[in-house]
Amino acid sequence: MRIATWNINSVRRRLPLVVDWLVANKPDVLCLQETKVPDSEFPAAAFHDAGYHVAFRGMKGYNGVATLTRRQPESVFHGLCAGPDSEDVRILETVIDGLPIVNTYVPQGYKIGTDKYVFKLEWFHRLRRYFGQRLDPTMPAIWLGDLNVAPEPIDVYHPEHRVNDPDFHIDARDAYRYAVGWGFIDVFRKLYPDRLQYTYWDYFRNAFAHNWGWRIDHILATAPLAAVCRTSDVDLETRRATGASDHAVVWADFDYHSR
Repeated sequence: MRIATWNINSVRRRLPLVVDWLVANKPDVLCLQETKVPDSEFPAAAFHDAGYHVAFRGMKGYNGVATLTRRQPESVFHGLCAGPDSEDVRILETVIDGLPIVNTYVPQGYKIGTDKYVFKLEWFHRLRRYFGQRLDPTMPAIWLGDLNVAPEPIDVYHPEHRVNDPDFHIDARDAYRYAVGWGFIDVFRKLYPDRLQYTYWDYFRNAFAHNWGWRIDHILATAPLAAVCRTSDVDLETRRATGASDHAVVWADFDYHSR
């Protein structure tokens, strides 16, 4: 099973890139973040034509998540909780072949000391409660998406200059570790402990050409699934393409068989 994640930074603007990648790579699951489109305008037909089912929740101009699957989902759950304050434009759980896949766009946090940053820290704590309510760490499950944290110094360029950035500040990293500690394993880092690899490069200052990047897009799995992750990588061509998102596709292959 090939599972991929991509902060697309506007699904309508980059629809041809997504469809072309689906046709060329044929993943079983592709999770998108920052779709930036209300549900009434989501381009679902283009994905259906490419052979994918799609679950989505979004809003105009900001946020938004979508999960594309080759097989019809057994269930879909929007949001961190039922009812109000669900954050349903940031989290979407889709079950495929008995495997829960939690697609998240974690708040960026804006700036240390602001309410938005506090909200980001709280979000990771809410995620851990969500995992405890809906998942089982002894069973296969995946959490992935733009998690807006570079966990270790190797995951960001010039880390000594990034300590006050909301994606690398120690409080954000600790909050991320708290959520991960529920029972998830970073499959890329498990396979490649020392590999320098980023997933996001700013549009400014020719950052991609200089490889001034961040590894903030992650695929994490519970122990039974991480044990059968055979490979994981970042598709740099998706960042190099004309009109690309500022994030690249991250993918992983699992020897997973439905229960």
